[in-house]
Amino acid sequence: MIPPPPRVDIAVVGSGAAGLMAAIQAGRASNGALSIVALDGATKLGAKILIAGGGRCNVTHHAVDASDFAGSTRPAIHKVLARFDVQETTRFFQELGVTLKREETGKLFPVTDRAQTVLDALLSAAESAGVRLVYPWRVTRIEPAPDGFVLFRDEADASGIHARRVVLATGGKSVPKTGSDGQGYALAQSLGHSVTPHLVPGLVPLLLPQGHWLRSLSGVSFTGRVELRNETGRVLISFTGPMLCAHFGLTGPAIMDMSRYYLLARQEGARVQLQVSLLPERTVTDLDVALQRLGGETPLAFMRKRLPERLVRALGDSVHVAVGDSGAQFTRESRTKLVRSLLEMPLPIAGDRGFKVAEVTAGGVPLSELHLGTLESRRTPGLHICGEICDVDGRIGGFNFQWAWASGKVAGVSAAQALTSRLPHDQ
Repeated sequence: MIPPPPRVDIAVVGSGAAGLMAAIQAGRASNGALSIVALDGATKLGAKILIAGGGRCNVTHHAVDASDFAGSTRPAIHKVLARFDVQETTRFFQELGVTLKREETGKLFPVTDRAQTVLDALLSAAESAGVRLVYPWRVTRIEPAPDGFVLFRDEADASGIHARRVVLATGGKSVPKTGSDGQGYALAQSLGHSVTPHLVPGLVPLLLPQGHWLRSLSGVSFTGRVELRNETGRVLISFTGPMLCAHFGLTGPAIMDMSRYYLLARQEGARVQLQVSLLPERTVTDLDVALQRLGGETPLAFMRKRLPERLVRALGDSVHVAVGDSGAQFTRESRTKLVRSLLEMPLPIAGDRGFKVAEVTAGGVPLSELHLGTLESRRTPGLHICGEICDVDGRIGGFNFQWAWASGKVAGVSAAQALTSRLPHDQ
């Protein structure tokens, strides 16, 4: 490790997606006039970037809107996203030599299909911008000081690093083995910020009880609608998309997108339940009529045009309905059981797979505590906060990376401009 200088203009804490973007943009905005250091506790940088998108890194999504995010208010999220949109992100990476391609899902990946391409480009851009990358150098304490802050590595560190401005980009609590173990929240709180009452895994697979029939279908996938319902049965939010049965329960985009809403509601004490429709294009009435008209055709033959046969057979067994019998043999009771199971199947969630596999953290520092035009703290001047540590989390598909790029750009440029031109806050 090359030791950091004792004094710098800007210290970026965390060298993940948001931190690297903040450091690059600060360096570019200052045209080399400022000394910038990016500190990280990991022995190797960019671990989260490298595992994203199955090792391909879904850099962003072709269409990103504040409605794709949760946490802080949508107008607040929109204001930050608007400062660096998808087109600008695509152009930024293109200029770094990383061409992106759009897939059917709307995700944008590097044409190389290698996350290493993205990381290498960011590290090279940081070096070109004059950023000094220092790691492993884990910041455990930040103290306000005259004209800035002092960042300490550990209790034995008596001198620390003096920085005129600090950008906090430590990430949340997801995939702690990469370094994002929640330390950033303690740093933010020590500097006067609050953190939402609950921090839960986001974009995380959900567990079903031992012995639940769906757990025996590991590897079977289907497209359905998952709904979050309150105790009166009202639908609070729903997601339609691919779902995948696993040995532990359910995963897939629709389940991952729903996870943060269900887990937060339960943390807050709400009496909610998840319910799945295996045939989201159908209603109870029209499916019942369709089954009545089967005649000699079996429900199994009818449904396997749309669903995997293993799933249909297992579902029938779970409600004691013989789906291999002809429609003409079906009683009204059997038909009602089958329709309800297909369209209103309750999911008795037993838990989640935790932060160790979650792709993002739901919760964090509220955007209301930051100046939205600069992401500078309203409570501690000179401190900027960006990335996953903020109370902003998006759907699966590149949205969280777009938040990292946009918020990192805003924080980095603003930190540099504050020192080079002393511009007033953009409220």
